[in-house]
Amino acid sequence: MNPRWKYSPIEKVLNNVEEPYRSSCLKILSENRKLFQTVQGSANNHQAWPGGYFDHLQEVLNIAVALYPFLDDFRLLHFTLSEALVALFFHDIEKPWKYDLGEDDQLHIKPELVSKEAQHAYKMQKIKEYGVELTPEIENAIKYAEGELSDYSFRRRVMSPLAAFCHMCDVCSARIWFDCPPESPNPWTGGRIRDAS
Repeated sequence: MNPRWKYSPIEKVLNNVEEPYRSSCLKILSENRKLFQTVQGSANNHQAWPGGYFDHLQEVLNIAVALYPFLDDFRLLHFTLSEALVALFFHDIEKPWKYDLGEDDQLHIKPELVSKEAQHAYKMQKIKEYGVELTPEIENAIKYAEGELSDYSFRRRVMSPLAAFCHMCDVCSARIWFDCPPESPNPWTGGRIRDAS
């Protein structure tokens, strides 16, 4: 690990985001922080503990900060770190509102949000509610941060380079570190930061 890099709280990472996106992200975080720190990251597959959504969000943003300069040193990236952070901030924005707690004490996806298409539409609605206007590149990255899924085509690239970068960050958190940060000490310095800014 690069000794100069340290896991940072969301607010500090968002300092890398250009305006007007920075203010919008901070407003959404401020208004929904308690909810974000209460809901799980998923029903079962990753960060599936109370507050896991917040942990996953914080982690993908930190992964982006770590990966971006490393990849950009190898070959120039044609998108900014700011754009990547905006897309990652919003890539799962439907999740805090996606589930209901059933009588079996398990999370169940709301019927109207079962399909990926419905989830993406909800994301765009939530983003619009906050008056955030996305570029086509950022919107593509939000849509495909979890992969091309049924939109895959061998005839054309569906996922933009920005979306591919965001997908890398999301897969790292959700499929490599799906059970991190554990309750025991985390190998990432400061890995379970909650209220620090």
